[in-house]
Amino acid sequence: MGWATNYIQKLKLDETVSFRPRGNSMRGKIESGQLVTVEPLKNTTLEKGDIVLCKVKGREYIHLIKAIKGERYLIGNNRGGLNGWIGCNSIFGKCIKIEE
Repeated sequence: MGWATNYIQKLKLDETVSFRPRGNSMRGKIESGQLVTVEPLKNTTLEKGDIVLCKVKGREYIHLIKAIKGERYLIGNNRGGLNGWIGCNSIFGKCIKIEE
């Protein structure tokens, strides 16, 4: 069970979620403690630069889509780090709002 497990469960039930992630990996896009709102994917088109709630190699992240190749998405942070390639089944929601 990771930090986002409960949010992922709600997104799977088509609920929009809000939370305050901690950390600096997304500094410049999301500052530590800001309120982030994530909506379920439904019929959402994902694009490079989107911030998504996802799971890569068993770890949960609110990170960026850095590249797209067909049905695969490269996930990384806003500081140059890369987490790895995943399929859309490992992306649970898209960030729609960031506020204090």
